[in-house]
Order: sequence, then C-alpha cells, then structure tokens
Amino acid sequence: MSETIEEQFQAAGVVIDGLHKSYGPVEVLKGIDLEVAPGQVVCLIGPSGSGKSTLLRCVNLLEQPNGGSIDVGGYDVTDPDIDVDAMRRNVGMVFQQFNLFPHLTVLENCTVAQQKVLKRKKPDADRIAEKNLAKVGLGEFGDRYPDQLSGGQQQRVAIARALSMDPKLMLFDEPTSALDPETVGEVLSIMRNLAKDGMTMLVVTHEMAFARDVADRVVFMDDGVVVESGPAAQVIGDPQTPRMQDFLKRVLDPTHVEVDE
Repeated sequence: MSETIEEQFQAAGVVIDGLHKSYGPVEVLKGIDLEVAPGQVVCLIGPSGSGKSTLLRCVNLLEQPNGGSIDVGGYDVTDPDIDVDAMRRNVGMVFQQFNLFPHLTVLENCTVAQQKVLKRKKPDADRIAEKNLAKVGLGEFGDRYPDQLSGGQQQRVAIARALSMDPKLMLFDEPTSALDPETVGEVLSIMRNLAKDGMTMLVVTHEMAFARDVADRVVFMDDGVVVESGPAAQVIGDPQTPRMQDFLKRVLDPTHVEVDE
C-alpha cells in the first residue's frame, strides 16, 4: 500500500466529511465538512478555541477523530488499515513552535528525517536540504545552530525541513503566532511563494491580510462548526454572517471598546 499511496499523492487534496472530535464530554469539532483541491490554499480563521488547530491535527492523525472521514490524497486516513507512516511522509506540517533539534546544525535538522525515514544517502539529503534552505533565504546558514537564529529564521528552517521531505500537502498551524511582529513578514513571504509554486496548503492563521491575498478559500470556524466559507475576497471583504462580521471588527480594530450609553 505504501507505493500506491506515494503514487496517489502526486495530486494531493483533502476532503473532510462530517468530522467530529471530542475530549471527554467536550465536543471540539461538531461535524466539519471541508475540501481542499490539489494546488489550492485554504485558510482556517476564527477565534481561539474554535477547533481550527484540532481539525488540522486530525488530518494527519496527530489527533484521532471520533467520527466522520478524512480523505487525503485519495485515501481515507481514518481507515484502520491505512499505512499512516506512508501517508505522513507526504504531508508536511509546520507548528507554532519551531521544534528544531538544538544540538543539530540547521543543515542536520533538515537532513535527519530524510536519512532516517526516506533512507536517503547523506550527500543526497544534504543537496536537497541546501536547495530548500536557499528557497527560504537561509542558504548560508547550514552550519549554524538554532539558538544562533532569530525566531523568524528558525521558523523558516522548520519550513525548509518540511519541504525537504518532498510533501505533496503542507499543513501550517499558526506558523507566525510565536514570532515578533518584525519577523512575521519573512515567514509569510515564504508561504506566498509556496502558494505561487502550486503547493496544496491548509493554513490556520490570524493573519487576515495573508488570508485575503493568498488563500483561494477562507473558512471561518467558531465553536467547532464552519460558520462561513467562500472565496477570500468575499468572506473577508464582504462577510455575510453577523458572527463573521463581529469577528472581523474585533480583529481589524482590536482597541475598539463598545460603550454603553
């Protein structure tokens, strides 16, 4: 099945149907339907606690759904017979925290999984890592260690590491939330370039400008359900639901305070 999955992932997409996830009595996802076509960028937006990150983690089974199905690259990843490792080899994920190995150089961080998981020889792994480090603007940083880098540079290394596994689908879980405002732009710029190159991407973000300018579709979630979904310009530029309108008002004008007369 592993070889079949590798072939199928040449056109990776995601189809989520009736997804449910609970932690004990707390239902976090309440029947989510969502589709990401191959080559599309879909941004998930919404308040904290709305289930966005949980949904993302369910896609590559970092969280086990309680109901519904998730089709990734043509395979139901919730099928108990699925080769989860083979599926994950085709799905890159970038987290809020960088999760780099502090004792390894930047280059080694980008080659260790290639060698251990993909069984690439070191010269090949080095060549691929160097290409992806150059792609994120860090081609000269291979011999540095994570603590010698800024937060934005570390996150760019994390993206290069994920790209070095040749993923067909990229998942981003609020990749700029732990960064200083001055370094947010450099990470978003890399993600814009990935979108231009046709990478299929599912992105949880609070960056409204990025979602508006880069996403093919925006999905607004609240309290475990999809409240509004559609083209980015429509959802962000002309929201139809009161809940989305209120959310945008708070995000775009965070210092505004309603005063009772």
